[in-house]
Amino acid sequence: MPGTSNDVIPATVGENLVVRIDPGPRDFAVLREVVRNGSRVGNERLDADHHLDEVIPKPWGLEYRVYVDDFIDIWNLRIEEGHATSLHVHPRKLTYLLCLGGQGVAKTLSAEYPVETGTLLRIGGGAFHSTRSLGPGPLFLVEVEAPRNKFDLIRLRDGYSRENSGYESEHRRLAELPVRPVPYLPEARMRDRSPCGGFRFEIRAGMDIFYRPRPEDLFHVPLGLTGVVTGELGILVAARGDSRRPAVDEYYLSLALATTS
Repeated sequence: MPGTSNDVIPATVGENLVVRIDPGPRDFAVLREVVRNGSRVGNERLDADHHLDEVIPKPWGLEYRVYVDDFIDIWNLRIEEGHATSLHVHPRKLTYLLCLGGQGVAKTLSAEYPVETGTLLRIGGGAFHSTRSLGPGPLFLVEVEAPRNKFDLIRLRDGYSRENSGYESEHRRLAELPVRPVPYLPEARMRDRSPCGGFRFEIRAGMDIFYRPRPEDLFHVPLGLTGVVTGELGILVAARGDSRRPAVDEYYLSLALATTS
């Protein structure tokens, strides 16, 4: 049973392709303590905070926006080998971590979860977590956040002395790969590929995904409001042969390996 820092949970549980990480009594106790000691979360301004559309350098690597609208925010993280994110918490939002490539481990206050291509972690609001790249090479993750609020962040422990600090303001312009508006989705912007050239991001209809499966597809993230409201986004794990049918009346953000053709 989970409960100690040495617990290791398989990346898939039975037939379920989603590993659920929900907050427990220890998370709530620690969160109460850090808030009592002065830690605060911020609020992202939807029509401001424009630096969030650029590359955000991190001591462990970098991250940048893949897709955003008024309700959902999707980021690509590159964690260099041997490095790790802080042990942190998002009290107000639900987070999904999707592994595009590499090997790593996700840690909570009480357990560890192996991370590899096709791993899908659902991290409930209030659950402390950290992710480390084990190598060889970087760990590539996509972080899906709902509802959108990049400043919903409290760092508990950090290997780079960022405890109790808010989200970074430092940024680097990615002139050759800017976020672009999506004309048919309200207030939506996106990038269509990764700077490293290894991954492709594309908005596709559920009907297209169903009738035209592709071997390079890794995940399909639904962009409708139902999942944001219910807290169950219904992300499809193509990398692991997910047999669930996409909603034919839904748009999805498809995350795929880049191809040379």
